[in-house]
Amino acid sequence: MARKTVKAQTKPCAPCKGTGEVSRPVRVGRKRQYAGEQSGICLGCLGSGEIPAND
Repeated sequence: MARKTVKAQTKPCAPCKGTGEVSRPVRVGRKRQYAGEQSGICLGCLGSGEIPAND
């Protein structure tokens, strides 16, 4: 008896637009001056770029 594998339906993550990475501003010094941006993992999809469709 063969079982069918059902692929989970997914959609692109909105915060990272499916890339898995987002930019965060970097601030330095006592006056918290803006120094640029740093790329980091998206916490919405944990870097996969997709979220389950039922979420």
